[in-house]
Amino acid sequence: MTSKRVGFVGLGLMGAPMAANIAKAGWVVTAWNRSDAVFEGLAGIGRVGTVAGLRGEPIIIFMLPDLPFIEAAAEGLFDAWRSEPPQPGTAVVIMSSVSPTDVRQFGERVHQASDGNAVVIDAPVSGGTTGAESGTLAIMAGASEADFERLQPLFETMGTTVRRMGPLGSGSLAKACNQLIVGTTTAALAEAAELAERSGMDVAALYEVLAGGLAGSRVLDVVGPRLAAKDYAPTGPAKFMHKDLAFVVQSAEAVGSPVPMASAAIQLYGELKRQGLGDQDLAVVRQAIANLSLSTADN
Repeated sequence: MTSKRVGFVGLGLMGAPMAANIAKAGWVVTAWNRSDAVFEGLAGIGRVGTVAGLRGEPIIIFMLPDLPFIEAAAEGLFDAWRSEPPQPGTAVVIMSSVSPTDVRQFGERVHQASDGNAVVIDAPVSGGTTGAESGTLAIMAGASEADFERLQPLFETMGTTVRRMGPLGSGSLAKACNQLIVGTTTAALAEAAELAERSGMDVAALYEVLAGGLAGSRVLDVVGPRLAAKDYAPTGPAKFMHKDLAFVVQSAEAVGSPVPMASAAIQLYGELKRQGLGDQDLAVVRQAIANLSLSTADN
């Protein structure tokens, strides 16, 4: 890759540290964000007033909550490209968690708007805000081999586990599988915490011994302390898990694969949202489970 210029759309909890790490690695980063305040803490990152202002960048990364947000943000960019197509080989990189099916359709829209000069790569991430800040994210990409090879140096400024999973949509399917495991494991840990505490057991001690056996996991290491302490300050809104599990179910239906765990989990996280807990941390699923038992007792 000869050019080390990149546009970045969405400087939220994940996007801001990701963009910062790209800049620290020597890339010229120009970004758009809905609010300007975030730029005060991001040295060396340029800004544009509209997403269309990134139309000449060879790579444009989107890190927004979901594909509808990305489509809305990109509309001005598409209009600019219809007037003056981008350079051949322009890459639009979707690093959000999105539907594997819908991102392929988005790829067709980008192809049409750019007169065939731009390609979409889906490269969602896992590792949370801690991984984003430390540059140790897992990045799962859906791209051609050539496009992945071209973008791999960029991805390695943000992550330490970077893999091509297949063509466009494959990255998002891998992320859906990741979220299936994270969502159901967190829910199981939350259930265990409630059971242990109501039985008079110290939850932190339980998690410590679990971590030394077969039940130990990265999810337990990261989310366990927040579950034990009932610390629900958001590192990422819990409501996004419900969205991600919907992508699991959608993908499973498309290929006829049964997903009983995902089907149960999507109901639980839907209940979490109905309880008004969706903006808190994923660990708040423990509170949602506790509230379920209270509701049962009331009935």
